[in-house]
Amino acid sequence: MTSQPSLNGGQPAEELPPPRVLVLDDDPGVLLSVCRVLERGGCDVIRQDDADRAEELLLSGTVDVAVLDVMLPTISGIELLRRVKAALPRVAVVMMTASNSVQTAVEAVKAGAFDYLSKPFDSLENILLTVRRAYEHQRLIADNAALTKMLEAKEGMEDLVGQSTKMREVFQLIEAVGPTPATVLIRGESGTGKELVARAIHRRSDRANGPFHAVNCSALAESVLESELFGHVKGAFTGAMTNRKGLFEAAHNGTIFLDEIGDISLHMQVRLLRVLQEGEVKPIGANQVVTVDVRVLAATNANLEAAMRAKKFREDLYYRLNVVTVPIPPLRERPDDIMLLALHFLRRHGARMKRPVQGFSEEARQALTTHDWPGNVRELENAVARAVVMCTGPEVMVSHLPPGIGGAVAASDVEAASLAHLPYAQAKKTALVAFERSYLKAKLAGSGGNISKAAREAGVDRSNFKRLLREYGVGEPGDGHSDEEAGT
Repeated sequence: MTSQPSLNGGQPAEELPPPRVLVLDDDPGVLLSVCRVLERGGCDVIRQDDADRAEELLLSGTVDVAVLDVMLPTISGIELLRRVKAALPRVAVVMMTASNSVQTAVEAVKAGAFDYLSKPFDSLENILLTVRRAYEHQRLIADNAALTKMLEAKEGMEDLVGQSTKMREVFQLIEAVGPTPATVLIRGESGTGKELVARAIHRRSDRANGPFHAVNCSALAESVLESELFGHVKGAFTGAMTNRKGLFEAAHNGTIFLDEIGDISLHMQVRLLRVLQEGEVKPIGANQVVTVDVRVLAATNANLEAAMRAKKFREDLYYRLNVVTVPIPPLRERPDDIMLLALHFLRRHGARMKRPVQGFSEEARQALTTHDWPGNVRELENAVARAVVMCTGPEVMVSHLPPGIGGAVAASDVEAASLAHLPYAQAKKTALVAFERSYLKAKLAGSGGNISKAAREAGVDRSNFKRLLREYGVGEPGDGHSDEEAGT
């Protein structure tokens, strides 16, 4: 038995409800032929040779796709098209015409037709393919409209987007802890949006009108970080030409956000503990302390508990910071949020780049929702921004996405057949490890061994990318890999 073309671009037809298709033609032979090919293709078909009855059925809102003849005895098919689209713009309409006139085709498309078919038909199978594309197009429009409605319904969470259970829990924590003076520790992988959470907490506090200062503790050398946070006086060290306020002093009556807090030295931990305990800072080289009133929000992707056991992180500082914990789930654990975020970024970057991109093709949606997103939300935003640049039409196609998203992974370390003897969970974990190792190797090779460049292309923070390299034994010292920024 030969399988019929599926109606959802390659997925089994039973995964989608069959489209309800109304076919209107006053020629019995054409009507029978068109309906038969659609029925064989899995459509729920309504046959009609009466334009008035067809209009009633269409306006009832129970039809997904209409296939209408242009030349009808009582009304022009174009006029019926206009009436239907005016009342129900989301009904997909395909026109059939015995005329090969370009003018007729242009008129139909201008009136809202998805496509048109010329009689005699080149292929009856082409009718099914056209109806399938019309149905998928209307589904994408409906899905995008639903996502847009969700985005517009966000209740003041700024750029934090999500509808999954785990993100709703994050939103509830933000609302609960925001108005309090509690110190908050935000935990999550790189790229999950920890700074966005910190800003949302600040906006809900009684310090919302005060300053908000953020600093990435792992991005600065210890001496620079100490000066950045606590300030210095003139002559404190070579190059200190004037007095300079630190961020703690600048954030007085506001909030300071310390990202990657797990990377600071023990010396800096002692200085930070004094601020939290006494509410005062001492600039480098100064004899006097400065009293500050600052709320501290900290974030990390490190295992602080393991660092404490290794005597690399002070327990007293840990408990001072960890009054309330807000855990941010990685994107792979919140798949329901992927398309919501993707549309959010599509609208943002489409407006910024002045590109009229409206949504994603079915294949692009499948590629996005099945990707593992090791770089989390940051990687997703980078992928969508690239797609907007590459896309010239109304829909992002899978070819517009970065390589590795939706494409086949070559040279996998593990063949699926070799995993068949394992339990599902173990087989999946083994295959995932093999994929991640292969992905890291490919990224390094594609960047000429430049770790910084590879991390940027992967949409992963450099420190997190280096951790992954160490974890999977890729790019060990002496392999010829560089941690230098590209172009330096």
